Amino acid sequence: MTDNTNNILFTDNSRLVVEALFRAGADVFAGYPITPANLFYSYSTKRFPLFMAAPDEITTLQWMSGFSATGKLPVTATSFPGYALMLEGINMAYMMELPMIIILVQRLGPATGTATCGAQGDLALINGTISGGLSLPTFSMSNAADCWEIPVKAVETAVNLRTPVVILTSKEEVMTIGGFDISSLKEITRVERKTYDNDIPFEPYKADEKLVPSFLPLGNTKHQVRITASTHDTKGIIQNTSKVALDNSKRLHDKMIKNLSSFTFYEADEQEGADTIVFSYGITSQASREAVQNLRTDGRKVSLLIAKTLLPVPPVYYEILSKYNHIVVAEENFTGLYRQLLFGAVPAKHITGINDFGKMINPASIIKEVKQLL
Repeated sequence: MTDNTNNILFTDNSRLVVEALFRAGADVFAGYPITPANLFYSYSTKRFPLFMAAPDEITTLQWMSGFSATGKLPVTATSFPGYALMLEGINMAYMMELPMIIILVQRLGPATGTATCGAQGDLALINGTISGGLSLPTFSMSNAADCWEIPVKAVETAVNLRTPVVILTSKEEVMTIGGFDISSLKEITRVERKTYDNDIPFEPYKADEKLVPSFLPLGNTKHQVRITASTHDTKGIIQNTSKVALDNSKRLHDKMIKNLSSFTFYEADEQEGADTIVFSYGITSQASREAVQNLRTDGRKVSLLIAKTLLPVPPVYYEILSKYNHIVVAEENFTGLYRQLLFGAVPAKHITGINDFGKMINPASIIKEVKQLL
């Protein structure tokens, strides 16, 4: 962005995410203010061409679906209580195959919890958002650079796959002010939303070889467009439980799995000779990086894997982890949500977790666990 390598910017990551989303092509923000997502709300009032202050989170998702159906790319930001109210709307948008970005800033629960204390406790909620266990693309950010780059990948995924996308983050990750050299930020190219251009009558849910249907906005003067959240066929006509309708619903999941490699992002720092790997995501990645560096300085061999695509779980994670005799999963929640999601409620004995509740995990806890294993 600049040749001035001394151009240090002090800001929080909320601003980086908002700017990246805008540059990538997001053009509407709709939302209801909630801590700790309120900085997204505040910055979006100044950055997006259109800002809509919704009376509640249920309305937010209805407005977003309407904007998306007309060719806009909407964004919202919320926390657990607000996301819970959005569940029906997200399922509707998923069935209608409408691109949108939902930023979920995690805070300590259950219920309204503690709005000013971060956490990583909402992953199971995201994994169960879509009825039937269908996959909802979910991304995570591990540092300031990710807060610039991952939102662009989220926009690409939402547009290219015609789907809602979740960016999962946390209070400390997006509200803490830090400094970095803005010359390190990559230029962002706007993601264009292609539309159907053919004389053949438009079928809104007729999929291509990637299992993704063409898009045509409501209000065009050439073709009829049907968009429905009920079980439907390729023409958007409600078909209840007919084979064509059920096959179309299963396609929604299949298109995510078929195209998963196109939105799989992670950081793998594997050390030759290591038989232990630390696996993390989000805010805990920073402690994991520091812990691994300190262990290596101390002469210990240990590898590091940071997930940036959380859902659907990329198979490459299992490929990497299978090479190690000890797997340590570090995440800021009480029960080890990602560990259970990947390895089940009773994981093998060589898989352990570093967990905490109500406070961030520190590098010392990870170092202690790894040293005990080694």
